[in-house]
Amino acid sequence: MSLAQKKADNPQKVKDFSALMSEYGHLNSLDLLDAMINGEFRDNIALVSSFGAESIVLLDMVAEVNPATPVIFLNTQKLFGETVSYRDKIAEKLGLTNIITIKPNPEDVANEDKNGLLWTRDTDACCDLRKTRPLAKAMNGYGAWITGRKRFQTTERSGIPLIEQDGSKFKINPLAHWNQDELDQIMENKGLPKHPLVAQGYPSIGCMPCTKRVEAGQDRRMGRWSGQDKAECGIHIGENI
Repeated sequence: MSLAQKKADNPQKVKDFSALMSEYGHLNSLDLLDAMINGEFRDNIALVSSFGAESIVLLDMVAEVNPATPVIFLNTQKLFGETVSYRDKIAEKLGLTNIITIKPNPEDVANEDKNGLLWTRDTDACCDLRKTRPLAKAMNGYGAWITGRKRFQTTERSGIPLIEQDGSKFKINPLAHWNQDELDQIMENKGLPKHPLVAQGYPSIGCMPCTKRVEAGQDRRMGRWSGQDKAECGIHIGENI
């Protein structure tokens, strides 16, 4: 019987941050997901996925641990069409049965971005409208969420732990310690299909207006909010969710 099964058979109040780190902070990515999804946060955790360039690695792990895990997909209504098609393809291939697609509030969009060009004036406000607020509402029903953030991606992410507490919720970052070579290797070894835009020069994929192609040898996230002093959309800053 796995550790997660034992926890599920003996339900108890979720531990505090220190206790979670002490008991699970040493686990590999797959075992950590098993313990969190099927044990400590059973029926109280969701994976938030952009279905972007590297998302399939974590999606594949979650599908292996429990394919009924809620997977929240935030459709900002500014995404590439390829991303939405990729979501459907991957969900079917991996057998993920609980994809939850959320969108920004229509009334908020009508009031704050009537012409759809808010991103040209204030990218932070656009991200707040189309990402942060919808996700915060969707996460009200969960005590924890799984993210695909890695330390190598940005300076802001360089110190993220496997488990962290953000306000009243816990974030589980199973791939925090992975590097790009490891991600590429597992995708190749397992034959996991890549996002179609990767081959077109988009190694990091967000909303269409704010994502540019990246030249060979450049930092993979250079195409996100290119030319701006911005590296995060806002959902991982402070206690926004």
